[in-house]
Amino acid sequence: MRLFVAIALPEDLRARLTGLQQGVPAARWADPDNLHLTLRFIGEADGAQAQDLDAALTQVRAARFDVTLAGVDRFGQGRKSRALWVGVEPAPELDRLRRKVEQAVQAAGFAPEGRKFKPHVTLARFKGDPGHRLDDHLAHHAAFRAESFEVREFVLYSSLLAQAGAIHTPEVVYPLSPPTRELVENATNTRKLKN
Repeated sequence: MRLFVAIALPEDLRARLTGLQQGVPAARWADPDNLHLTLRFIGEADGAQAQDLDAALTQVRAARFDVTLAGVDRFGQGRKSRALWVGVEPAPELDRLRRKVEQAVQAAGFAPEGRKFKPHVTLARFKGDPGHRLDDHLAHHAAFRAESFEVREFVLYSSLLAQAGAIHTPEVVYPLSPPTRELVENATNTRKLKN
């Protein structure tokens, strides 16, 4: 099995992101049903490893939080552009969840992630040089910002590479806790202090 851990996006947000999936040659656009925010790519795992991973991820405890997608950018430059993506506004809760997921992945026996976490949603990958149209696309959508959405869970997905593109299947859903009254009161007090 090829596995990864991610946050699923609400249907209305995925629909809005599809509006960004046009106008760039050489782009292989992600299927709207496959749009997600990756927390950790795992890669190949056998059945025993997948069970160990599930057991470790079940131990992750975190409260629900809000995330906002904003900005459009790319990985790579010029002819070496590899992917087009939408960014994520800084969210300490997302970073905390990512760290807890990383700890769980390592506890299940997988090697540490070698790359720095750059939260994003991949819109397209490039099969060739996207040319100047990519620059035009980035300039046109630079101010993109979506409505915030509440992250209530994270998901362990399997991914099957097929001729028409990857097929992502949710294997296990891990719910996040509703914020406690104390946390809500503290957040309210913090907002009051900042005003």
